[in-house]
Amino acid sequence: MTPGGADLLLVIDVQVDFLPGGALPVPEGDAVVGPVNALQQQFRHVALTQDWHPADHVSFADNHPGRASFESVALPYGPQVLWPRHCVQGSKGAGFAPGLDTDRAGLVIRKGLDPRVDSYSAFLEADRTTRTGLAGALRERGITRLVLCGLATDFCVAWSALDARDAGFDVWVVDDAVRGIDVDGSLAQAWARMRAAGVHRIAAAEIG
Repeated sequence: MTPGGADLLLVIDVQVDFLPGGALPVPEGDAVVGPVNALQQQFRHVALTQDWHPADHVSFADNHPGRASFESVALPYGPQVLWPRHCVQGSKGAGFAPGLDTDRAGLVIRKGLDPRVDSYSAFLEADRTTRTGLAGALRERGITRLVLCGLATDFCVAWSALDARDAGFDVWVVDDAVRGIDVDGSLAQAWARMRAAGVHRIAAAEIG
């Protein structure tokens, strides 16, 4: 793949709280920083996403007395996994990973701002109706192909990739520039869902 003017690198949630030692660590999450920085040099267009939750966010287990992290609760939009408190607006944990190049990003999408609704996807919040505006912004820039990297493969990367396909974009995921959490087989399931939806898988060395 040789990126051109209609291609964009979408960097998903490479933030302190998702790195080893963070509040919600992705195993080897820090290993994506170098590959993501190298990939950015290949693209004219780069966008970053950032989990950006208020302190009273509904997805935080400690906002549900008697509940523990990784339990599920029923919310108006469906089942919701409860997470450890993470990526609170303005906190160190919500910041981008140390060493991540952010200067090339022409667009930063913050998600999960509504305290009542979680948000994994860069395009749609978990209620599946509230849009972030990313699809429209990309179309206005003439973007037709998205290349995704970042964290975590089986949650925010996969949800973003699937929603991007639904929005009509050609979508590729860089398999050595993502890392997953893999809860009860969620990583294999995510790759299977993406493949079935027409999401392509590529290695970083195949881009450039």
